[in-house]
Amino acid sequence: MKQVLSILFIAFLSINTFAQTTWKADPAHTQVTFEITHLTIADIKGNFNKFEGSIVASKEDFSDAQYQISIDVPSIDTGVEMRDNHLRSADFFDAEKYPKMTFKSTSSEKVSENKYKVKGDLTFHGITKPVTLDVWYRGTIEHPQNKKLISGFAISGNVKRSDYNLGPDFPEAMLSDKVIVDVNGEFIKQ
Repeated sequence: MKQVLSILFIAFLSINTFAQTTWKADPAHTQVTFEITHLTIADIKGNFNKFEGSIVASKEDFSDAQYQISIDVPSIDTGVEMRDNHLRSADFFDAEKYPKMTFKSTSSEKVSENKYKVKGDLTFHGITKPVTLDVWYRGTIEHPQNKKLISGFAISGNVKRSDYNLGPDFPEAMLSDKVIVDVNGEFIKQ
């Protein structure tokens, strides 16, 4: 009887280990955007055009998911070339010295159906700080053409630019300290 229980226990562990699945961001159907208030009266939006993201989970509802994203800072795009070049400069991101922005989750807590608070470390401009993001798992479907499984996620949070020494010479009356960050898109099962 002990041998049977031991074999079942090992089989259970093996199933859990092999059930872990990786999902990768589909860059054609995913956006990494940000929003900041300018002069206290208007919101300016932009995005990062180059990034890689992955989610690793073994549970169907993604309650045990681990999130990771790497963003190419020089790909910043607000639709205004002069502003984008200024944001890449040492006044803000110093993209030549710090070309990557990364997030790696450390924990995930379910707060309601398909909604989670995800904590992790955000690194950019040479500084790493803990942040908490809101994650909405929007469901999984089979793509009608290529039959791959795709999961949708909306991930959002607020970052204080002062925490990362981003644009320290620009007071809050000019640029808000709060920056809203969103990742919205599709992740393909690997």
